[in-house]
Amino acid sequence: MRNSVVVVGMGEMGSVFARGFLRAGHPVFPVTRSMNMDVVAEELAAKQVMPSLVLIAVAETDLHPVLQKLPAAWSDRVVLLQNELLPNDWSQYGLEPTVASVWFEKKKGMDSKVIIPSPVYGKHAGGIAEALVSIDIATHILLSREALLFELVLKNVYILTTNIAGLQVGGNVGELWTHHRDLATAIASDVIKLQQALTGQQFDSSALIEGMVKAFNGDLNHQCMGRSAPGRLARALDLAEKNGLNLATLKNIGALSPA
Repeated sequence: MRNSVVVVGMGEMGSVFARGFLRAGHPVFPVTRSMNMDVVAEELAAKQVMPSLVLIAVAETDLHPVLQKLPAAWSDRVVLLQNELLPNDWSQYGLEPTVASVWFEKKKGMDSKVIIPSPVYGKHAGGIAEALVSIDIATHILLSREALLFELVLKNVYILTTNIAGLQVGGNVGELWTHHRDLATAIASDVIKLQQALTGQQFDSSALIEGMVKAFNGDLNHQCMGRSAPGRLARALDLAEKNGLNLATLKNIGALSPA
């Protein structure tokens, strides 16, 4: 089948994209946690099916184990969408994926909720945009790697700032920016320092914080602290230590947060 799509990970996010691909007319072949990717690739090849793209829709903590086992035949058609994603996450495997910075929320029992349009970059960006637009999820295609890197860092600043702030003050992003702006700014500044160390690039802090606030305004009621918040803080502090960074605000929150 031409223009077939493989979706690895059929959780909430994978199911949204699968519905979009189906709506756009693409046959979808799911790979669940219990399935072996090599076996699926061999079975598809035996049927003369070569997917046009392979969407990796697993959680960020499962990304590297999946990429380590990725069938070679799929390596040039990978699409990634995880949070806390940076170029080293894929370059260490020799991949040049299409990457989407997802700005919509999907939870069990609720429909997708768009915060701001989701940017996407890479050779399969058109197919991803087509799928999302078909189910009324706003997106836009980026034109350069530099633009993608900024968008990935922006998403990381938003995710880490809100989650880590939530560990201390709870509430939603509207309340965070209205009542705890100094805290949010201090956390964001630490996160930006970490992103710069991890990428070897300098970023316009004002532009990143402005972008974060724009996302806040896209859904003022978005809760700050999800269940992943403690893990995000722990990973950030571990990466800071490995990179010789003293992120005082993050360390203080870490010292006050229960293990």
